[in-house]
Amino acid sequence: MTTAAIALAAMAALLIVGWISVAGARARRDSEERITRALGEVTVRMDSLSRDLAQAITHAQDDSRRLRTLGSLGTVVDLDEVLARTVEAAATLPGVSAALVRARESDGSPVVASLGLPGEAAEQYALSGPPDGGGARAVLVSFAYAPGSEEPESVRAGAVVPLAGEKGPVGHLAVFAQSPDWRADETVLADLEAIAREAGPAIENALRFREVSQRADTDALTGLLNRRAFVETIEREVARARRYERRLTLILVDLDDFKAVNTEHGLLVGDAVLAEVAERLQEVARAADVVCRWGGDEFALILPESSLADGEGLFARIVATLERRPPEHVARLGLSAGIAELRPDDDAMSLFERAEDALRRAKDDKDGPARGS
Repeated sequence: MTTAAIALAAMAALLIVGWISVAGARARRDSEERITRALGEVTVRMDSLSRDLAQAITHAQDDSRRLRTLGSLGTVVDLDEVLARTVEAAATLPGVSAALVRARESDGSPVVASLGLPGEAAEQYALSGPPDGGGARAVLVSFAYAPGSEEPESVRAGAVVPLAGEKGPVGHLAVFAQSPDWRADETVLADLEAIAREAGPAIENALRFREVSQRADTDALTGLLNRRAFVETIEREVARARRYERRLTLILVDLDDFKAVNTEHGLLVGDAVLAEVAERLQEVARAADVVCRWGGDEFALILPESSLADGEGLFARIVATLERRPPEHVARLGLSAGIAELRPDDDAMSLFERAEDALRRAKDDKDGPARGS
């Protein structure tokens, strides 16, 4: 082989090696790109699966919490607890930021409980609910705001379903969302209706129990709290005042010579006098004060956040009111009072005993109410 031929063969070999190297590099790049794309797709799928798994775990936790909340609802008779559990369960639904339940007592007065809504806003969002007998399964609502008045936590959408007890409609249950894109889909509505089915009879029972309890705590003649309720209330208020280091005053009021009213006018007139005195006491007392009938012609007023001087001032207003507007059939009605303010070492019994001792001294003295010793 000539030298030229050898040179050409060597050049051809170099060209072939170069082509093979280029082809190999391209193949490696293609392989690396395919692997990179595959890894990217796997990463995207893993992220999606992770999100789905996280959502599934959250939903499962919400479902579990909802079941725990509703599980023993039928055994609870305290109305406040039943309402609290109901709104707590409803608030776990997906996308829901607040819940509200509205019911009515036998006298028509509304009972409203909410979660996630400010107290003053609860009545604002207490919608009328689905029309009775109209066949409506639910009412879906959206909220529009004037420009500039909308806030980040503003309610944007809601859903309302009826609450039914064994004897008929009880009220309605509503949920609200802050997202304008939220909609109560079939899953949310089904879960909300399931909560309502559990809550309706429980609320009905709790309302009935509360009505019975109120009757048991109420004096039939005057409508005031009776002796049993007075004992429970004074114990509770004393414990609260001591816990928060607040003032508390107790007034015991006795009608002077009430037996003479019964003797002269009869028992029916005597009962009417007691009922009118109870009305005057409630008129003069503040909204926070608790007025009770703890004996035949004896009344008690529990004054939270009040001093001895506050108690004396209240009793003076009671006397003035009865002098200005005496009960029918009685030209003048005398009152005696014993007033005691809670001391650091007091319990309910010692506070009552000091007020009772002051009442005895006041009846003997007749110069006005006596302070507790």
